[in-house]
Amino acid sequence: MTLREISENEWLSRGNNTREALYLFTPMCGTCKLGEKMLEIALASGPCIPVFGLNINYAPTLREAWQISSVPCLVIVQEGQPVQIEYAMRSVVDLYTWLKV
Repeated sequence: MTLREISENEWLSRGNNTREALYLFTPMCGTCKLGEKMLEIALASGPCIPVFGLNINYAPTLREAWQISSVPCLVIVQEGQPVQIEYAMRSVVDLYTWLKV
């Protein structure tokens, strides 16, 4: 499984009835790039929930609604609502634990 980029409009218009995750980043952020590499390793390690990537510069509605304070940010979503927001991508093991099915 890989990280698929999605726009804010696509995310908001989808029917969200499952558990999934949204990785918020900015393109020029080095820590975001490292977090994305760690996410890709976690996703390749076993069955995980779907994970989407979204450039926070183009996501004002979600940024405000979820009160996102920095990037990188991994938001675990259940039925369209955030249930966990993580700013520290400490390890691949942590990421896999949060994302496993």
